[in-house]
Amino acid sequence: MQRYFVPESAWNGNIVTIKDDDAHHIHRVMRFKEGDQVICNHPDGSAAICNLIAVGSDEVRLEVEDWLNESVELPIEVTIAQGLPKGDKLDLILQKGTELGASSFIPFQAERSVVVWDNKKIEKKMKRFSKIVKEASEQSHRNKVPEIKSPMTMSALLKESQKYDVKIFAYEEEAKIVDFQSFGTLLNKLKKDQSLFVCIGPEGGFSPKEAETLRDNNFYPVRLGPRILRTETAALYALASISYHFEELRCN
Repeated sequence: MQRYFVPESAWNGNIVTIKDDDAHHIHRVMRFKEGDQVICNHPDGSAAICNLIAVGSDEVRLEVEDWLNESVELPIEVTIAQGLPKGDKLDLILQKGTELGASSFIPFQAERSVVVWDNKKIEKKMKRFSKIVKEASEQSHRNKVPEIKSPMTMSALLKESQKYDVKIFAYEEEAKIVDFQSFGTLLNKLKKDQSLFVCIGPEGGFSPKEAETLRDNNFYPVRLGPRILRTETAALYALASISYHFEELRCN
């Protein structure tokens, strides 16, 4: 069943009003008619099966039929802090990272980031990023749309990370040593409803100075398997491992 994330202001008792792009999608793309059903997600994470009672190209009205008792969110809160990569790699990380359950994303300007975004570029990109995670959340039937924070400096990132229970950074040097830090061992320290901060470097990885700074701020360096991963692969590897650890390995 098609799913839409609807802002809180659009809910009025059992009546839901969808406008703009989503209304166009319902009317022109899906060609839904009165009596058809979709799932509407409230910003608080709840979701309801709704009947279409009026369909137009600019506005669609629906009535709640039944509230769903469901949640497909990861049992821990995972934030991906991603060093700014080149090209459209961040688009991929946001889309697939949303499908894999990340709760939020923080792009940051690393020492080895090739790209530098000015304010005009940030504003334009943030609009596209918001659309990417919303559509990915709908496709994967998430209960919530992940938050995307504006790009940060390393110092701002460290301040943002202080509230998390466990903090790690993917460090390629850990993949080259025998006595490496196990990602699985760190995951075992986490319990359901706790939070994890995963920091991923750009194409060139973290500089020695950044690695030292992260360690000094209680980040654990970890390897993500014995192979060196591309920056756009690292976050997805981490999220898939977390999902397996908490949702499959511990499902019984």
